[in-house]
Amino acid sequence: MSLPPYRIKVVEPIPFLSPEERAAALGAAGYNPFNLRADQITIDLLSDSGTGATSAAQEAAAAVGDESYAGARSWFRFLDEAAALTGYPHILPVHQGRAGERILFGTLLRPGQICVSNTHFDTTHANVELSGAEARDLPCAEALDLDSHEPFKGNIDVAALAELLAGPDGERVGLVLMTITNNGLGAQPVSMANLQAVHALCRQHGVPFFLDAARFAENAWLVREREPEYHDRTPREIAREAFDLADGCVISLKKDGLASIGGCIGLRDDDLHARCEANLIATEGFSTYGGLAGHDLERLAVGLREVVDPAYLSARAAATTHLAQLINEAGVDTVQPAGIHALYLNAGRLLPHLSPAEFPGHSLGCQLFLDGGVRCAELGSLYLGTMDEQHRLVTPAPFELVRLAIPRRVYSQEHFEYVAETLAGIAKDPERITGYRIVSTPPILRHFKVRLEPLR
Repeated sequence: MSLPPYRIKVVEPIPFLSPEERAAALGAAGYNPFNLRADQITIDLLSDSGTGATSAAQEAAAAVGDESYAGARSWFRFLDEAAALTGYPHILPVHQGRAGERILFGTLLRPGQICVSNTHFDTTHANVELSGAEARDLPCAEALDLDSHEPFKGNIDVAALAELLAGPDGERVGLVLMTITNNGLGAQPVSMANLQAVHALCRQHGVPFFLDAARFAENAWLVREREPEYHDRTPREIAREAFDLADGCVISLKKDGLASIGGCIGLRDDDLHARCEANLIATEGFSTYGGLAGHDLERLAVGLREVVDPAYLSARAAATTHLAQLINEAGVDTVQPAGIHALYLNAGRLLPHLSPAEFPGHSLGCQLFLDGGVRCAELGSLYLGTMDEQHRLVTPAPFELVRLAIPRRVYSQEHFEYVAETLAGIAKDPERITGYRIVSTPPILRHFKVRLEPLR
């Protein structure tokens, strides 16, 4: 296991509720982990977005943050770092990635067009549809085998993309968006060869090609480890090559920006930049802060340097791989091979007594909290399935998964061992776990605010 290249300087206490307190808390939350209070959670693996620890260098930089409304020094420090990393001549700051998606899709896509991706994540899919366009996923065939150790299961199906672009719907394609790493398909990376093929197809057909690059550094590290041509390249060099292949990017910097808030849009085209900037100013803030405080911009400027440090990426990847090994040894299968920012538990295999309509992924996530105070997120039929008007499952998800998202620089090996021990206890008697049914749900992004009850 690679030694983490940092030591802990500031700590905060974590709560330990009794089993009875956890059961009461989950019931009051409508059996939805998103509704739980943070002070009810022992180990929080709900998301890796904005949940990491900042460094001493980031906090020192934040202390000199310039809060001027326009032209702040902090903006130019961030701009220099983001432009040097990505190579894009235009950088627009936003308060987080979904704000960047809203601005970009609302400007670039027209109603009736298609946005093609290796996999749209939840808010990305929603923002595409809110623009009036169709979100269409073309994951590679290798992604369908959860147990295979194919190195780049986050790739897009290049043949399917070529067929779409050359076919009758080709003229409807307004954007190809590649998510690196592929969060919706098990935190799997995208190869440089795949990005190069997409670049060539988009140039051939005159279609804009963008990156959803929230985890650009982690994808670069996995390319370095798994794609032989890149073994001798640095993560920063690999990330820059990926950015060079695309016309632009949208990035949630709450992930590989190593900060609690922030994002950006990177653009090459002058006209598209002008239109996005007008939208930004009207909805997010002036174009030199975009909804961010000066101290946030300072943290991001430092974070963009720290995140491509090979020692940091090596240690983070090793920690996730070690947790995967502990979980597998405990009798719970995960999507293989292990990514970096998250592990995905195969709840459908662990809980075969529950049908997709009983939401086995959600059931496993709830049990992790009930047994150990561990919070996580379901990526199964509750999240991806289609429902009728009575909230009954019509079309299940292809897999019943649970995501354990790993915050950056937060938890120790002992914390991960505790998570694995909790899962081991569940795996000894999985049939005790009951399913759930929906009580109420919002019209979109169901999993965030849905309320459920256990089946008795």
